[in-house]
Amino acid sequence: MVRMADVARAAGVSVMTVSNVLNERLPVGESTRARVMEAVEALGYEVNLTARHLRAGRTDTVAFVVPSFHDYFGELADQVAPLVEAEGRHLVLERTSANAEQEMEALSVARLRIYDGVLLSVAGLDLETLARVRTAKPIVLLGERDVPEHFNHVRLANESGAHLATAHMIERGSRRILALGCSPDATHMMTDRRVGWENACHEAGLAADPAYVVPVSDYTSLGGREAMLKVIASGLPFDGVFAVTDIVALGALSALADSGLRVPGDVQLAGFDNLDMSRFIPPGITSVDVNREGVAEAAVGLLHRQMSGWTGPAEHVVAPVRLVVRGSTRGGA
Repeated sequence: MVRMADVARAAGVSVMTVSNVLNERLPVGESTRARVMEAVEALGYEVNLTARHLRAGRTDTVAFVVPSFHDYFGELADQVAPLVEAEGRHLVLERTSANAEQEMEALSVARLRIYDGVLLSVAGLDLETLARVRTAKPIVLLGERDVPEHFNHVRLANESGAHLATAHMIERGSRRILALGCSPDATHMMTDRRVGWENACHEAGLAADPAYVVPVSDYTSLGGREAMLKVIASGLPFDGVFAVTDIVALGALSALADSGLRVPGDVQLAGFDNLDMSRFIPPGITSVDVNREGVAEAAVGLLHRQMSGWTGPAEHVVAPVRLVVRGSTRGGA
């Protein structure tokens, strides 16, 4: 490995002079600068940018730490990246698989040193553990868990979104709507979505029967399909399905079609997340749009404010949602 001393020797200058040229710290004569840069190129010396940035107190890098790179998080990253890049920084993605230890590692002192700021989507860490995290490094948390007051936090309007989808199907004739993936022991996010389903049912004078809260083995299309097939085989009567995600809704749609049930004629179906694919899968999935652009703008805006020296109180933002009606519910295009 070529060292700075090797460059200095080849250029006939001191190591300090090479350092001054590369770091642009002190004025250096043009002829001397030219000799140094010729030696750098000839020897293939690589400047340690990480060390330079650390000395300067910034790395021009922001981390976006997410449970996975699929579906919602992949599309959200596409919204976050240009906002970070517009500030002259690079975005680095890290995956935690919703593991609490990996999320905690992302907040460790050693990891935080290499970033100017961190956006962390919390899925595994609990409130008590997060409360013990104290750092001056700019951090914004995303996700549906409760977080300590001292963290800036952006979350979705999960309850109202589920209410919108369920009420929409009720208004269009459904009276026995499954809450697919909303099991009582589910995550905070899925619990909030179950509450939204329950409230919509109660407001319409319908029973939110626990038998209609259907767990899934996992939040994949296969998990949604398997759970839907079990309900159909059980003979439980239903005429609507609120699926907690579009991915689960896709699996349910497959099971309904294979069982000879027409969507939306026999069964209305609505999902959550409004993934791009939901527009193109016949008949088009009615879905709660989670305003990824707004979530990204809020999260990056809060982070940028911290990185600019803001020391005021933390903000807790609830991003609004809306329902996008498509062909899987009656009256949709």
